[in-house]
Amino acid sequence: MVYGDGLENRCSCKGTVGSNPTPSATIYGLDFLYKTEGRYELTKEEHYRKLERMYASAPTTKYYMSTIQVSEGHAEVILPVRHDFLHVAGTAHAAVYCKLLDEATVFAVSSVVHDVFVLTASLNIYLTRPVSEGEEMKAIGRVVHCTRRLFIAEAELVDSDGREIARGSGIFMRSTIPLSPEIGYK
Repeated sequence: MVYGDGLENRCSCKGTVGSNPTPSATIYGLDFLYKTEGRYELTKEEHYRKLERMYASAPTTKYYMSTIQVSEGHAEVILPVRHDFLHVAGTAHAAVYCKLLDEATVFAVSSVVHDVFVLTASLNIYLTRPVSEGEEMKAIGRVVHCTRRLFIAEAELVDSDGREIARGSGIFMRSTIPLSPEIGYK
């Protein structure tokens, strides 16, 4: 992702880390650097890698064998379609589409929230094309708007040839669950 793409204009709210407001801890700013529990400083890139490790540690991720890449306001989730993802008509079940669109949008939002886990409040999806076993599905999520409490993100899901197979958008919110090693954020 190229920094300065305007995300800071779409997400105008500023954040703080813990209970100590820090001028350099602008969650959506390009000069992001903050302290976690007063012990060390964490850069944006370190935050993104921790989110990727947290994603990889989830049981559902291990089952589906999907992968993720996170950057500022953006996330991409890739999944090869296996036989056990198909419904009786021989194409991927809508639940697989939903999983990828949800994860791409949640982790796009998580890239700009640095202290707590992000939850999906609402997710709308539109399935536009079937996908078959052996193809790859890639969800590309991005943050489009945020306030202090709610975030809006959207994602496009494409097949191996880059054709859109689904689209989704949702509303997301901060939880009370801290980002910590206990939930895989390490």
